[in-house]
Amino acid sequence: MTSHLPKLGLPLLALLALSGCGDGSLVLQGPSTSNEAAPVMATCPADVPADAKCLSGRDSKGAFYMIAVPAKWNGILVMHAHGGPDLAAPDLERSMEDLTRWSIMVKSGYAWAGSSYRQGGVEVRAAAEDTERLRGIFRKHVAVPTKTILHGQSWGAGVAAKGAEMFTVDTVGERPYDGVLLTSGVLGGGTRSYDFRLDLRVVYQYLCGNHPRPSEQPYALNLGLPANVTMKQADVALRVNECLALNKPAAERTPEQKAKIQTIVNVIKIPESAIQSHVNWATMHFQDISAKRTGGESPFGNEGAVYTGSADDAALNAGVLRYKANPAAYQTFATDTDPVGKIPVPVLSTKWISDPTAFVELDSRFREVMDEGGSGGRLVQTFTTNGTHSFISDPTYPTLMDALLQWVNTGTKPTPAGIASACIGMEATYGKGCSFDASYMSPALSTRVAPRQRPQ
Repeated sequence: MTSHLPKLGLPLLALLALSGCGDGSLVLQGPSTSNEAAPVMATCPADVPADAKCLSGRDSKGAFYMIAVPAKWNGILVMHAHGGPDLAAPDLERSMEDLTRWSIMVKSGYAWAGSSYRQGGVEVRAAAEDTERLRGIFRKHVAVPTKTILHGQSWGAGVAAKGAEMFTVDTVGERPYDGVLLTSGVLGGGTRSYDFRLDLRVVYQYLCGNHPRPSEQPYALNLGLPANVTMKQADVALRVNECLALNKPAAERTPEQKAKIQTIVNVIKIPESAIQSHVNWATMHFQDISAKRTGGESPFGNEGAVYTGSADDAALNAGVLRYKANPAAYQTFATDTDPVGKIPVPVLSTKWISDPTAFVELDSRFREVMDEGGSGGRLVQTFTTNGTHSFISDPTYPTLMDALLQWVNTGTKPTPAGIASACIGMEATYGKGCSFDASYMSPALSTRVAPRQRPQ
């Protein structure tokens, strides 16, 4: 590392923890104190500045990771929690892809570290632990940053929110994260964020009847798939295209296919372009949850949900399959995935208003949870009118980081209007792309996803 970086090596509190200090002083605890090998030098992805240094490795739990430190590092570390989640086994390529996408952080002067997570699948707390373990690797083997920001993207925003609750001064012995940035976040917790995917499965089956087919062994759709059934995305796409012809131009679809697509769009409130992806997730991800995380039972139910927007809502509600969430599965899934609103540091979020993957209404649910948990005063939410789910724009993220760090350093809470104004000034450096809507407030989740009965 170059000489201007903060002091390298293991911080004092970690040394105390590893030596078994028993004098009553605060000591580090948890994944960051694990005995981890040093990373090795690696070739940076092409989008990372050429003068940055990159390192890679695999931690003691099997998670791969990438680290990048710019030549002119500002001393601040961004710990990245990636989205997905992937269902395949972890590999270094995942972390390389994340570093490529978020090279804007390195270009802005921040060090960046991202874990692949130790496993594929929908397990939030384990992913948060893997991210915290990587923070320890950075501190021990690379440098001690002046500040650390935990950044969660998409599903990873839920990982970051959970991690910020799990790892605090009380549990770690020092402040592990100085602030939290949540972007394009799936922030309703697992027990709320995925309700609409069960709704999609039952409405799709009502309309199409081929997932499962009549000739196949029936199963409860809230399981996704039975544990012993293997299905690939191409297999799911084949069924969806048989019924809806999403692989064809609209002009080549039959009137019946067009009507079914419109019913799904109106009832589930997702764009046509998102139907296939959400059916995939409601198949394979639901299977991962029920088969591997919740004891073979499903945490999802649609009892009491009233569906609207079809040509005949009475027939639809009478005809869709109904399921009751298993109480034990629901509680297990909630414990792993649902935030409780007890984050002790500033939290700044942003969401593209038209995000078809992580609905903007989920932010309202997160705001409610933060208020209920006593952290509402430490949350500022912002929204943009343009973007994609995966990445909004280059100037958006440096603007948010500046606002969050000013809040951390001075205690001055940012406003959406101030962030929108500051972003315009960033365009001279990072290009056009600012679209913050300072006056927008996300609607309640119940306006998009039908309320339903839940286990007590």
